[in-house]
Amino acid sequence: MNSLHQLNALKREFIAPPAEFSPLPFWFWNDELSAEETIRQIHDFRAKEVDGFVIHPRMGLPKSMPYLSEPYMELVELAVAEADQLGMKVILYDEGMYPSGSACGMVVKENGDYASRGLQVKEYPCTANGEAVQIPVVLLPEENLVSALAVRKLSGVEIDAESSLVLHPEQDGIRFAPPDSRDWSVLLFIETPSKGTVRGVHPGQDDGESDAPLAADLLNPDAVQTFIRLTHETYYKKLRRFFGSTVIAMFTDEPDLLGRSHLNGLKPWTQGFMDEYIESGCREQDLAALWFEAGETTATIREAYETVIRNRLARTYYKALADWCEAHGIGLTGHPAASNDIGLLEHFHIPGQDVVWRYVAPEAGKAVTGVHSTMGKCSSDSARHRGKRRNMNESFGVCGIEGGWSLSADNIKWYLDWLFVRGVNLIVPHAFYYSIRRERRDERPPDVGPNNIWWQDYAQFARYMKRMSWLMTDSRNGAETAVIAGDAELPWRIVKPLYERQIEFNYLEESLLGGSIECKDGVLSIAGYRYKAVLVENGKRLTPDSWRMLRTFADQGGLVIELSDDIQTTNDIGQVRVGGEEEIPELLLRRLGQKVQLEPAVDSIRISRITKRGILFYVIVNEGEAGYEGTLAMNHSGYTEYWLPWTGEVRRARVEQAEEGQRLRVRVERRECVIIAVDPNMEQGGMDCEPGEAVEIADLCAHWRVVEGLGRNVELPTLSSWTEWDGLKHYSGTVTYEKSFELSDPSAWAEVKLDLGEAPDLARLWVNDREAGVRMWSPYVFDIGGYLKPGVNVLKVAVTNSLANQYDGKSYASGLIGPVQLNGVRK
Repeated sequence: MNSLHQLNALKREFIAPPAEFSPLPFWFWNDELSAEETIRQIHDFRAKEVDGFVIHPRMGLPKSMPYLSEPYMELVELAVAEADQLGMKVILYDEGMYPSGSACGMVVKENGDYASRGLQVKEYPCTANGEAVQIPVVLLPEENLVSALAVRKLSGVEIDAESSLVLHPEQDGIRFAPPDSRDWSVLLFIETPSKGTVRGVHPGQDDGESDAPLAADLLNPDAVQTFIRLTHETYYKKLRRFFGSTVIAMFTDEPDLLGRSHLNGLKPWTQGFMDEYIESGCREQDLAALWFEAGETTATIREAYETVIRNRLARTYYKALADWCEAHGIGLTGHPAASNDIGLLEHFHIPGQDVVWRYVAPEAGKAVTGVHSTMGKCSSDSARHRGKRRNMNESFGVCGIEGGWSLSADNIKWYLDWLFVRGVNLIVPHAFYYSIRRERRDERPPDVGPNNIWWQDYAQFARYMKRMSWLMTDSRNGAETAVIAGDAELPWRIVKPLYERQIEFNYLEESLLGGSIECKDGVLSIAGYRYKAVLVENGKRLTPDSWRMLRTFADQGGLVIELSDDIQTTNDIGQVRVGGEEEIPELLLRRLGQKVQLEPAVDSIRISRITKRGILFYVIVNEGEAGYEGTLAMNHSGYTEYWLPWTGEVRRARVEQAEEGQRLRVRVERRECVIIAVDPNMEQGGMDCEPGEAVEIADLCAHWRVVEGLGRNVELPTLSSWTEWDGLKHYSGTVTYEKSFELSDPSAWAEVKLDLGEAPDLARLWVNDREAGVRMWSPYVFDIGGYLKPGVNVLKVAVTNSLANQYDGKSYASGLIGPVQLNGVRK
């Protein structure tokens, strides 16, 4: 295919992307279910261009329809069959409700030995006179003594690790004679049921309630196989004909080794685990350091224990699930519990993470600071380097600025852009609610689909998610910098200035340095990515083998930069050491060159350069609160277009050739993503002049009237939030405003735009009785030139506000607030 045909083919797919890139929302089955309502909702999804869903059994299912019972499974089959008829895709959720692994308590009901287990410590202080102590070992039938240690206490929370002694039980208990008169204690380490639970789906099964299902022991392979038999095999028996076609994956959700509301002070453990613990290189006498401070070795001991636990969980749980899914023609998706658990994504066919609880957000720098700021690239970089085509994010759960129903379309758009520019290409919105009846409305809200104010216009969100997921699939970013990551450690300090300087990077798991990567001529190559620079934060945790690989890389001319404190704690292998992360961008730019540059510089713009079928795409996202306008310089040149993923609009760009590459003007509004498409095999050719500067045509702040929503027409002396009007402090709904104005000759203007100013939350505009569009966030600007006529023109604006005012008792600013202006560019 020649270059022009390739570009045009991509353009067609971008404008109308395939259904496989649809969002797949959690569909909360949380109430009485019926065949008619289930089918109605599926068709409603489809009408909004949502081409699939995740069936998620949720708190609120009646006890008359037990989880995984035949009546329940018949409705699952009905839903999947209907999806099949409509060409939709389904992901099955493996638990009722979460965290995964217990089959809503049925695993433990089948065998009590499969309950989640933990290791607890009991301390017995010795007497000050140094006399021998005799400690009886009293255990419950379900408990086991794992170890006994004598430790010398330095304080209530600190021990002398070097003096720890392993004690051996005798028939009548543990006997210990302190070797000196200092402060000694005997510690018994007892394996015991954790008493942890999961959130169930039926009344009485939530956290702290009497019927909350017991969590299963996910470190026990027999318990996990029981979970698979009870859950996965049940689904397969009923839906076998849909597996691998309509049913594409099984979703496992943040498994918790101890369960929720477990006994205090426990560490994850399982029967017979001591042998594996010792075989991994850990020492029995170091068990005390899991609870007590033990000097400089404390962190190392705890990390070694966590590594053994994590490796066992990967083997007994994630790999077992992945093997079952692969054998049955579907993929494993979902996510582990922590935002930086990149190592546990190894066995996922569609690795994932979850943006929840507003851990990441537009405010307070949370987009690029803290451990949660790494989760977008946690899943995408795992997929990149392990050859996985898709990676997923469960998004928006409890992400409102004040919880409840305060999540806005504005914030949803911000989260989507945050994810896409980091490489996520499958969105699982949390959640579409089957019902918001009574207490269901307040269970991890809000509904981000059918029961929210934007549902009428959700197809636009669905198309946006499809376009961006399509672009970020079967493509490769242009990162030449790798940041070394641990199995459960994704450095964020070292990458913050890279985001702010538009320098692309990928997290590279240290475990992949051992065999999956090639080091040649100062380049690390893996899965089609080629890294010329490597960044290291907290180099003390790297293994000697990793440092040897990096030495080879540096000896060949590769750049290694280590962020370290004033004390040199690692060997010199030719790396550049820096004391502050702010020094790193200039070092990278001097060595690798400037791939993109914004003028004026700005720290809130993110850029990812994607290559897809030979075409370059610069994905530009504004994570800030103000629009940006400036010049983008790139080190590539060619035929260039602006692609606007929210609308699907494509237009030719005006570029200026530079000594290396080209420059062009870019404007990225607040909450906007702009894509610059460059075909390096075609020349740009001539372009018309850019339009002139916009000027104000008219101030339209006065003489508005309310025509719908209050039960009467009201002339407004000034525009203001309706929460300031009598009786509307907590009102949620729609109010429609109308105004007339005169414009003698609309044809004199090249473009005319109406700026509503503030109009929270959702504003729909009609001009002369023709709908001119909807805006769900600031700027509330509409291009209305094509709707105007000479003389009197009539504007009608319907504003719908947040449901949080009604449901949560909030009083967020609502309605047409302005200032309203008509702006234009003269011909």
